[in-house]
Amino acid sequence: MSDRQYQWVYRKIKETTGIDLSAYKSQQAHRRLDFYLRRSGAKSWAEYFRRVEQNPQELQALRNYLTINVSCFFRDPHKFRQLQERILPRLVQSNGRLDMWSAGCSYGAEAYTLAIIADMMGIRYYRVWATDIDQGALARARAGGPYTREDVKNIAPPLVTKYFDRREDGLYVKPMLRRHVAFEEFNLLEDEARSQFDLVVCRNVIIYFSDEAKRKVLITLTRALRPGGVLFLGGTEVIPSALARALGLRPLEISFYGKVAHVMESAA
Repeated sequence: MSDRQYQWVYRKIKETTGIDLSAYKSQQAHRRLDFYLRRSGAKSWAEYFRRVEQNPQELQALRNYLTINVSCFFRDPHKFRQLQERILPRLVQSNGRLDMWSAGCSYGAEAYTLAIIADMMGIRYYRVWATDIDQGALARARAGGPYTREDVKNIAPPLVTKYFDRREDGLYVKPMLRRHVAFEEFNLLEDEARSQFDLVVCRNVIIYFSDEAKRKVLITLTRALRPGGVLFLGGTEVIPSALARALGLRPLEISFYGKVAHVMESAA
């Protein structure tokens, strides 16, 4: 398809799903759209959107496909060890409690990972606000599962027994953790967080965005941090030095940035 045709598809997708694909890297978005159209069996996007109008399930399937949900508990275990051993002790010491935001939480594995770590550390007062744009993923997260053996592959078996209940259809997070985690629909490109957090976790999300969209999301994430709070990104997500300074962030370790000041107007 030509760029003009893709722009028409982008507009139709935004009208029907609320997802703005113009914020994503264009070549990657084009490839995913081409694959999805072939998989759908429709001869054209016009035919496909006529099908969507007649079948709400088709619309939800498209929405689920476009919101990338790849996660597991303790994804990149060494990074979560750093978080547990070097980052969180300082945050707890300075505040006495932990307020955390898991942004782009998918089906909840990351958010519950934060809850497991807080419980393992013996932190009594903590909460995790977990957000995503995908309603289907959020429904699964709120239910606490089901999760598969593959989802918990990075958790030692005794801890799986401690934090999960086994049911016929899979593993479910126990209520002792679930009561600390609240899930909510949230669009990182449009919405503003209503609280200040000690830790904001947004891993392997902004790599899919264009440079302009990345900047917008980083401003949103940084504004949600209290001074002294920490932003935790994915292993390949690096904030350019000039932008980090404008946002009031300083590198702590790879993937971790500390907030030292409020967002400057020049960054907005």
